[in-house]
Amino acid sequence: MENAVVTLGMYDGVHIGHQTIIRQLNDTANKVGGESVLLTFSPHPRKVIQPDFQMELLSTLDEKENILEEYGLDNFIVHPFTKEFSQISSIDFVVEYLIKKLNLHTLIIGHDHHFGKNREGNFEQLKVLSKEYGFNLIQLQAVEEGDIAISSTKIRNALKEGNIEFANKALNYNYPITGKVVHGDKIGRTLGFPTANLEVDSNKLIPKDGVYAVDVFVDNKKYLGLLSIGYRETVTNSREHRVEVNILNFNKDIYGETIRLEFRGRLRDEKKFNSLDDLISAMNQDKENAIKKYSS
Repeated sequence: MENAVVTLGMYDGVHIGHQTIIRQLNDTANKVGGESVLLTFSPHPRKVIQPDFQMELLSTLDEKENILEEYGLDNFIVHPFTKEFSQISSIDFVVEYLIKKLNLHTLIIGHDHHFGKNREGNFEQLKVLSKEYGFNLIQLQAVEEGDIAISSTKIRNALKEGNIEFANKALNYNYPITGKVVHGDKIGRTLGFPTANLEVDSNKLIPKDGVYAVDVFVDNKKYLGLLSIGYRETVTNSREHRVEVNILNFNKDIYGETIRLEFRGRLRDEKKFNSLDDLISAMNQDKENAIKKYSS
């Protein structure tokens, strides 16, 4: 590889801060006649170092690849992350992987980037290494949204609070969830709101319980939908957490298919109603509100 211009990290969500780095990456590669390289790791390092840790990823690896396709990278490298790999010092990583294997010309990192064993590698260390080994080093400052520095953590917190508006702005796209349609108890259809019950990757962050307006993509066609996240306490005593969507103006059998949802906005909190009639009335109001605000 000639004149590799490299950035590295998990790039979870590929938010607007990440997008700024990728644009700089491509621009720099063009200027030096090199190749842009995004180096990431799978599985997530935390899953290897703390196996019992419950991941809350903004993007699965497949979703990340799909998002990155839009940015014209020359190389997207996914390096296996193992316990053995986690013990490599930051200096050895730079020398053995970035310099020797990738032929590093320029390294571009975000404002708070850490890497290597115990996250010991940082900008100060990289400045020393860049002089010693003769590569260029660029550190980009944080991108802000409403005076808040954007990070994957802040977006996760927003989603867990049901703040879809902030998350979508910070991502620069509508937060997606992909899931396989599996058989449920078919209660929704008896209420006039048939739902597709979704099996979602256990490492994927599911936003706060409640009802949301979503775009639903089935066979590359888009539909408006009402997404319910929660325990459905009005219709069942089960404590099984469900993610299920009522797709408006849709009546096909899609059991076993994988569909993608994109969050448009939050309609209301999850609520236990006093009767099925009250629930149906609320669902009709949800539908009306979703169509009025998000049908375009």
